Amino acid sequence: MKIIPLSEGSFTIDKTKLFVPFDTENDDLQQRPTGSLLVEVQPFALVSTEDVLVLDTGLGFEIDGELQIHRNLRAAGIDPGKVTKVLMSHLHKDHAGGMSRVVDGRIDSREPSFPNATYYIQRKELEYAYEKGPSSYIIEELEWLKYSPKVVFLDGDGVLDSYIKYEVTGAHCPYHQVFWIVDGGEKVFFGGDVAPQLQQMKSRFVAKYDYDGKKAMELRQQWWEMGRREGWKFLFYHDVKTPTWP
Repeated sequence: MKIIPLSEGSFTIDKTKLFVPFDTENDDLQQRPTGSLLVEVQPFALVSTEDVLVLDTGLGFEIDGELQIHRNLRAAGIDPGKVTKVLMSHLHKDHAGGMSRVVDGRIDSREPSFPNATYYIQRKELEYAYEKGPSSYIIEELEWLKYSPKVVFLDGDGVLDSYIKYEVTGAHCPYHQVFWIVDGGEKVFFGGDVAPQLQQMKSRFVAKYDYDGKKAMELRQQWWEMGRREGWKFLFYHDVKTPTWP
């Protein structure tokens, strides 16, 4: 499998839940508000023998009128129109912003950013987004999901096309899901925000921002041990230095 990190840059985030760009070479984290976290925002493209996959879709920022995730894909030699599956761990705004784009400048009308792809989303995650509302979710950007034929709503755990396993773990938010992709003798694991950074896999870190921090910590430890034993390739959405391991 070919794995391509699609970095959208480094950001700090604090209790306001606003993503503020951060230059790792020139900016000083100590000058940001107390409690600010430094994170990367990094969707992934994965080319298997059957599909061109996108795993989460970033912030949805545009550069000169073009979605950043589209620009990053093209820079890697991938036409966004060739993406066949979009796998969503959850719908928080830093993971779901690039799922769709505004049509003809009308903020009340959106279309899929990947028109030839099928989007896979936990049904209860969308329901929870409407229940929870801002500031973690941008509801107006999710409305199109309820009506689009491009969306497949998943209910619990399962397998897609015999080689993509998905499992609802909760932990970061109640209906967060993770993915294992097995192809050509390789196993890739994408843990979204339950397993967002390499360092968190190696420590008993309990995050206050998780829905169930203790469960998230326990899952990371289980996956880390199993993955090292079985030779998984880990993908880390929020790791500034290490997008993949090993």
